[in-house]
Amino acid sequence: MTRDARGKGDSVRHLRAPNDDRDPPFAPGYDDDRRPMYEQSWRDERDRPTPAEFAARFGVQELPPQPRQRRSFGILGILGLVAVAAGVAGFAALKLPARWTSAPSTDSSTDVAVTASVPSVSIRASQAFAQVQDAPPASAAPAVVPEAVTRLRDKDRLPKFDTRMANAAVATQAGAQPSVQGVTDTEIRFGMAAPFSGPAREMGRQLKLGIELAFAQANEDGGVHGRQLKLSTADDAYEPTRTLNAMKDLYEQQKVFGFVENYGSPTALISVPYALERHALYFGAFTGAPSLRRDPPDRYVFNYRAGYAEEADALVRYLVKNRRLRPQDIGVLTQQDAYGDAGWDGVAKAMRGLRGGNAGEIFRMSYNRNTVNVDEAIAQLKRQRPAIKAVVLVATFRAAAKFIEKTRDLYPDMIYATISGVGSRSTAMPR
Repeated sequence: MTRDARGKGDSVRHLRAPNDDRDPPFAPGYDDDRRPMYEQSWRDERDRPTPAEFAARFGVQELPPQPRQRRSFGILGILGLVAVAAGVAGFAALKLPARWTSAPSTDSSTDVAVTASVPSVSIRASQAFAQVQDAPPASAAPAVVPEAVTRLRDKDRLPKFDTRMANAAVATQAGAQPSVQGVTDTEIRFGMAAPFSGPAREMGRQLKLGIELAFAQANEDGGVHGRQLKLSTADDAYEPTRTLNAMKDLYEQQKVFGFVENYGSPTALISVPYALERHALYFGAFTGAPSLRRDPPDRYVFNYRAGYAEEADALVRYLVKNRRLRPQDIGVLTQQDAYGDAGWDGVAKAMRGLRGGNAGEIFRMSYNRNTVNVDEAIAQLKRQRPAIKAVVLVATFRAAAKFIEKTRDLYPDMIYATISGVGSRSTAMPR
């Protein structure tokens, strides 16, 4: 309904609920052109209704006051300061007394008074005040009353542990160069346990000669950092039962730094564990035994040659692929110890590779260590049918030479192949 449709004097009532008897806050559209209250222009500030009056006119209850914000920051700050102060006090209690009492009296027969090298707080305060007043310096401070002196207990007379002094002692020890057995300012001494008697004595002599020649050349060039190389030897006659005493003589009596060119596979079963237990160098041993080729390798063992198993494997493959022999045409002569077993393992490995994983039957002959008695081995060779055409010799040089001497007339076309434990020169020498 528009205003023109209404008769003059008519008024539009404010719509409200039947049970609402409150006066309307404003009645828009009066005939006398009065504007609603919210459109009136106020002549000055004092005529403007307050918020409370607006709320009362609209029937709105007064809102409760805003809750006070808790000032947690102040409390947390106070707690933090207390924690810091406690930490500083604890650090001072641990560190400062140790410094004050780090130099106790050496006379333990008399009681020592608690007279710290640093004056107490009260004494220092009085000294500072006296200096300001142009009074005598700290020496004029009142002395400690004897009756008030606290006596130290017996355990307090013990020297206090100072970490600075301990670190200084450790640094002094670290700065000093520790002594190493067998190493002096002028020489480095090495040891060698090898046969210098018995059937294998020629190998020991040749090894010693070679090392001494190499050391002489190095010494002529100035040595190792100005130190001359020396060699000490001990005879074990290629017998494991004598190897331990030879190693003890070199390491404990002659005080060698390490071991070079020890001879033999069966003797290595004794000498290698002895050297490892003492963290001694074990370099370039004349053996291809697997006891020196562990996986992972031993820390102090350094090999300078291939293993017997690798050598025997290469020999068998050469005879088959280059000399056109069948695997069953190849036999093996081994020494009855770890040396012979190492070579046998290499032959068996090669046979398995050539026969598709199955080594099959391999003709094996043997003899006793430190002997040249190969008669039983030759008897086995004569009984073998069909006859073999090649022999891999895993033997010492004297036994190998004796075997060749007694079989070359019986088998003139026989091929003899030796591993590196047998030298060609020593094998060719007359026996």
